[in-house]
Amino acid sequence: MKQPIIAVCGAGDAAAASLQLAHEVGSRIAAAGAIMICGGHGGVMQAACAGAKAAGGLTIGVLPGTDRHAANPFVDIPIVTGMGQARNLIIVGTAQAVIAIGGEYGTLSEIALALKIGVPVVGLHTWQLAKAAQQVADPIVRAGSAVEAVRLAMELARGSMLPLAT
Repeated sequence: MKQPIIAVCGAGDAAAASLQLAHEVGSRIAAAGAIMICGGHGGVMQAACAGAKAAGGLTIGVLPGTDRHAANPFVDIPIVTGMGQARNLIIVGTAQAVIAIGGEYGTLSEIALALKIGVPVVGLHTWQLAKAAQQVADPIVRAGSAVEAVRLAMELARGSMLPLAT
């Protein structure tokens, strides 16, 4: 199999705990031999890119605008889209698995889009999803640490673990 591509999603303005998790997640993605893709800006995205670069990994940033220089300094391959938040579909559609760390509404949209198109999502202190008045399991695979999140994402990306049915 080619190198898996793992997306990291999270807020552009994140708390220190989320930034620390993102840095470790990025580092572990690179150490696992995967390519990391994200939205290319600051916060969780920049911390994950910095972690991946520190571990010798390759990073891709899918930018909402048309200025490649808007990418954080740890993005190796900036992809300009001019699509605003619609670029979230490109991020999750390119990945074989998504790791969502904390997050705001943009992260929620990435989670929803990934699940809609069948890309598994691993969550670290992120949104919980439930359908009103239905006893449906949360479709996000939960992780308690960066180590566990990357392990689960790699297993899901390689197809050795099936995500929960939605």
